[in-house]
Amino acid sequence: MVNNVQIEQVKIIDKHVDELSELLIQVVEDDASIGFLPPLQISDANKYWLNVLNPGVLLYVAKINNQIVGSVQLQLCTKPNGDHRAEIAKLMTHPNYRRNGIGRSLMNKAEERAKKEGRSLLVLDTREGDPSNLLYASIGFIQAGKIPYYAKSANGELHTTVLYYKSF
Repeated sequence: MVNNVQIEQVKIIDKHVDELSELLIQVVEDDASIGFLPPLQISDANKYWLNVLNPGVLLYVAKINNQIVGSVQLQLCTKPNGDHRAEIAKLMTHPNYRRNGIGRSLMNKAEERAKKEGRSLLVLDTREGDPSNLLYASIGFIQAGKIPYYAKSANGELHTTVLYYKSF
């Protein structure tokens, strides 16, 4: 367990874009299923991050020694019939820092903020078989179902995604 992890909300992306892009590239290269395929170009990673912060999107980063080693997004539903829910998106931990509680810390912060925002339901999806499934189950997320052939990997294989929810 890493004890010196700091979780911070990013409100202005510009000064963090290089570190976030490097994190994204490393995670994609390590076969994470987060919407991108390797090899991910730095220009594409930068473009992605420069467009992340929109109304209703809260971005948290995990830092060790002032270096970004993880991130998560809390996407607040802005539709009138969904103002009670939010989606967890793009939970990432740098491959060199996995299995140290960083993902759990980021998830706890996102859930804490969701509650502050008056949200009572969190939803997310992840590739079946990924280690993230164990994390989500261990922090109280309930499997709602699966969608086969949902996400493509770099070799063209189609994978099932698992949908989870947590209400509080």
